[in-house]
Amino acid sequence: MLEDDHEELVERPRNKAIYLLPNAFTTGALFFGFFAIVQAMNQHWEVASMAIFCSLILDGMDGRVARMTHTQSAFGEQYDSLADMVSFGVAPALVAYEWVLKDLGKWGWVAAFIYCAGAALRLARFNISTGVIDKRFFQGLPSPAAASIVAGFVWLAEDNHLPVKDAAIPWTMFCLTVYAGITMVSNAKFYSGKALDIRYKVSFGVMVFVILGLVLMSTYPPLTIFCFFLVYALSGYVFWVWEYFKTIHHNKISPR
Repeated sequence: MLEDDHEELVERPRNKAIYLLPNAFTTGALFFGFFAIVQAMNQHWEVASMAIFCSLILDGMDGRVARMTHTQSAFGEQYDSLADMVSFGVAPALVAYEWVLKDLGKWGWVAAFIYCAGAALRLARFNISTGVIDKRFFQGLPSPAAASIVAGFVWLAEDNHLPVKDAAIPWTMFCLTVYAGITMVSNAKFYSGKALDIRYKVSFGVMVFVILGLVLMSTYPPLTIFCFFLVYALSGYVFWVWEYFKTIHHNKISPR
């Protein structure tokens, strides 16, 4: 009896450590989101942008770690959403505003607020629709992808030393910020990647695409990351239009 009690006491801390592991990744993602805000206030734009991408990586890991260790919990889901709001809602909006949007006056803070509100609404809708929508697709642009568009453009512009005082840069940032904010609350479907299982074999073409992506990433990360997420942000509307015309074509050829 004493032996069984001793074994239980020995195993209990291990279970607690595993349970805390995914929340540690979420805390790391939250830290980098907060760090991005601090760096933006200090006008370190590149560092702030890279911090948002670090948050994205950790945010992608916490859910996978929770599933691998079977430690999913309602607390973890809520904590993850709150961390996402800071890292992918408030941080990108503040970085964009402090960078160039404030030069547009009221239009600048309106764009930043549209993005921030879109992220909040997107996360709230995602929380209540879990288990209802198709797991293969996201309804609306995921907030990490939206944050990547904003942070990616800042990183790309700063890395190339673009003239941020030129009117073209603030208005481009305005369009990207508003587009990301509205697309987060749209009904467009974006591929989630959850149906992709890396444990099984893939075609040669997929391997070539992955290798090409890694080469481009190592050659010029700012441009590669920005272009990738920009294409992804447009893919939902492309898929929407393709489904629309596919439905019209099917209705024309179907017998009445």
